[in-house]
Amino acid sequence: MSTIFSKIISGEIPAHKVAESNDFLAFLDINPLAEGHVLVIPKEETDYIFDMPDASYMAMWMFTRIVASAVKEAFPCEKVGVAVVGLEVAHAHVHLVPINHVEDINFSKEKLKLSDEQLSNHAERIRQALAEITK
Repeated sequence: MSTIFSKIISGEIPAHKVAESNDFLAFLDINPLAEGHVLVIPKEETDYIFDMPDASYMAMWMFTRIVASAVKEAFPCEKVGVAVVGLEVAHAHVHLVPINHVEDINFSKEKLKLSDEQLSNHAERIRQALAEITK
């Protein structure tokens, strides 16, 4: 099961990475709902998030929690919304979206069109916030 996310993990496709561990990767969504919209994925190919082994599933949420804290710091918002849809790519993933209103995490709304430079800047902001949080 090779997906676009598997190709990002292997380095075949570039991504604006914000955090990485041995088991998980967090990177900016290239079709974001909001500035700072991040995807968190397991490196092990798993289509359905609820099929993940218990330990991996729980570890992914701990990793996601740390990344969400950095997103909130880098992109001040009321909350970081969390969504697990699982239909758009057959690889388990969590959306982290800075939100101030419930409609901010509506996936049917038009996505932002950000330049590569803007995405690079956003990724750096999150990485810097992550460095501060994990000191």
